[in-house]
Amino acid sequence: MDNLTHSLVGLAASKAGLEKLSPGTTVLCILAANGPDCDIVTLIGGRSNYLHHHRGITHSILGAIVLGLALPLIFYFADRLMASIRARQPAVRLKGLMIASLLVSATHPFMDWTNNYGIRPFLPWSSQWFYGDFIFIVDPFLWTILGGACLLLTSNSKLRLGIWLLLALLLTYLVLTVPIQRNLERPIILRTIWTFVLIGLLVLFKLGVAQRWRSRIALAALVMVPMYWGSLATLHWIAVNKARIEAGVIVSRYGERISDLAVMATLANPFQWSCVVETESAAYRFELPITGHHRALSQLVRHDRADTADSPAIEQALQDERARIFLDFARFPVARVVGADCLTQTLVQLADLRYTQPGGGRGAFSLDVPVDCPTQDTGQAGRPPT
Repeated sequence: MDNLTHSLVGLAASKAGLEKLSPGTTVLCILAANGPDCDIVTLIGGRSNYLHHHRGITHSILGAIVLGLALPLIFYFADRLMASIRARQPAVRLKGLMIASLLVSATHPFMDWTNNYGIRPFLPWSSQWFYGDFIFIVDPFLWTILGGACLLLTSNSKLRLGIWLLLALLLTYLVLTVPIQRNLERPIILRTIWTFVLIGLLVLFKLGVAQRWRSRIALAALVMVPMYWGSLATLHWIAVNKARIEAGVIVSRYGERISDLAVMATLANPFQWSCVVETESAAYRFELPITGHHRALSQLVRHDRADTADSPAIEQALQDERARIFLDFARFPVARVVGADCLTQTLVQLADLRYTQPGGGRGAFSLDVPVDCPTQDTGQAGRPPT
């Protein structure tokens, strides 16, 4: 999930009662909720290095425990150091910080599991990826649930209220513009819900409900999150069943068999799902609405699998260290050869079909590898079906 959502989880958990365990718990909870993403430092080594390590050991069970124990110790010794400098008694309580940190640290890998990026929870013993697929990696509905509760409970000064207003304006801008950029179907639904939530929060703030309900607001939000997840998981189950039928029709046209199937959430639309089907030689992607007429076959794209393609150029590209790292990460690696006529630079375009197609240029989710002229390659890999 995005770091705003993780931060809101940490803040809500603190306001739900964890802040009573020790001074400094609120800051600790926000940091612990984001702790596993400390692997961002691997960007120093370049994009491939980050791809290799992101959602690695810090997102595993072992990593979450280590981080959950390390953060309170840092807080504890920092507080003792400041206490000695200022000649005062230490304020933080290590046991309370440990409890809060371990609880909140555990939420990060679990939330990251729910989307299609996945996690490797059993590192360093096993590098197998696990994917939930039923939540999009950025979910504005989670922002409304968690952010609304946190806004009501922490807007107790003009400065904090101003910060929340700026954040609300930024998120509102994203809600108004991003659906257009991503061709989101029926964006009016998201915008209507967002508008009513903002109006509702304004009314609740004016009524002063935070002073009356206090931690129960945060508790209610934290209960609503798994309820929301449960509804999405149910819709995901329905989508998977429908996708199997569609996938069977698709692969039968090519005389292939399904080896893997993923049905993944889309941005702010629980009734529209992205599907990827993998066979022994190819991968297919299509969009699947679970209401109304199925349009999957008219939106179908097909690409050769990068790890099984019979192509001298692709075989050469896969010897590149960056390509090997990419294959370790990619769930549905596909490939296309560009410039196989040797008139221009020959490229092997790799992509993870979860996110983009070859040549799509989606950051770490695609890779162009220059290769020598493949004299035996036709350059026809990755043609869409006709």
